[in-house]
Amino acid sequence: MEFIDLKAQYRALQGEIDENIRNVLENADFILGRQVDEFERKLAEYLGVKYAVGCSSGTDALQLIYMANDIGEGDAVFCPDMTFVASVEPGFMLGAEPVFCDIDERTYNISPESLERQIQAVLKQGKLKPKAVVAVDFIGNPADYDELGKVAEKYGLLLIEDAAQGLGASYKGKKCGTFGNIAATSFFPSKPLGCYGDGGAVFTNSEEMMQLLKSLRVHGKGSSKYDNVRIGMNARLDTIQAAVMLPKLKVLDEEIDRRQKIAAKYNEALQDKFVVPFVMEKAVSAYAQYALLAETREQRDEIRNILLQEGIPTIVYYPNPMHGMKVFGNCFKGDETFENTINYADRTFSIPFSAYLSEEDQERIIDVLCNI
Repeated sequence: MEFIDLKAQYRALQGEIDENIRNVLENADFILGRQVDEFERKLAEYLGVKYAVGCSSGTDALQLIYMANDIGEGDAVFCPDMTFVASVEPGFMLGAEPVFCDIDERTYNISPESLERQIQAVLKQGKLKPKAVVAVDFIGNPADYDELGKVAEKYGLLLIEDAAQGLGASYKGKKCGTFGNIAATSFFPSKPLGCYGDGGAVFTNSEEMMQLLKSLRVHGKGSSKYDNVRIGMNARLDTIQAAVMLPKLKVLDEEIDRRQKIAAKYNEALQDKFVVPFVMEKAVSAYAQYALLAETREQRDEIRNILLQEGIPTIVYYPNPMHGMKVFGNCFKGDETFENTINYADRTFSIPFSAYLSEEDQERIIDVLCNI
């Protein structure tokens, strides 16, 4: 059994994907080719933003944002304590310091209350300048942008949406990838919109920012890549990856609808034994993962062992809170205890989920879980 069945998705879209890849090969148009322009335009139209700037990974998308907004030495970047390291790694490399915030106990996204406490703690300490907040649509579930926007505006922070897991999700009818001042996403193969390697994008409504991002992704180019006007990166989106994602983008909303039905079936069957995912009112989760909470770490580990014996794969997203990682050992912690994050990390486990999960496999997973 596949944890995320990318093979089934390929079989469903094989004809168009193969044709698109063949066109790229025949034209030898491998770097920032025609399909990249087409994909950027269609993705921006899908989300309802003016510009999508494709790049080489979700991590590079965030680094482009940090660089374009002069985030660096002495700046504090606020981030949820439960996320992947890439949310803050680029800023850390540029000299900024991550300040972690506890998560909401229901959505597992950054807590606006904890964010404000940590901002005040940084201001009280007086060593760092509050500069930006990275709101992660954790495992595809939209963050509370109404409240986060208020906090960011109150303290003059750049609000960055990390929609690496959130494409296809929405909040109050607005697509994830369009919140905050600027947004980034990842096209890692397991994402709701994934390529066949690494890829990412930045979303903005500013023409000036779009031009700056396109310069930064090609070594800080001016009129050409040999006319360098700033220090940049080699962060271009491969044409083949754009060609792969064009057919996937066409069916993204259809796949999101399937994900809702599969999640609803899991919820109904498992809600009496586990804590099932919570989605805010007027929000639609992309369900990049389907995460359950067991009662304790010990129970979680026992359940995972039983599933493994039954041939059912499971993964923990993520096993370690950010504040406890060695690499961030010297970063400012404030007075937070990170109670919700630690509780989540101890109890969470994810089960097989994708838009192509078969009814037979889902029934078997449910049966095993309900009989443990």
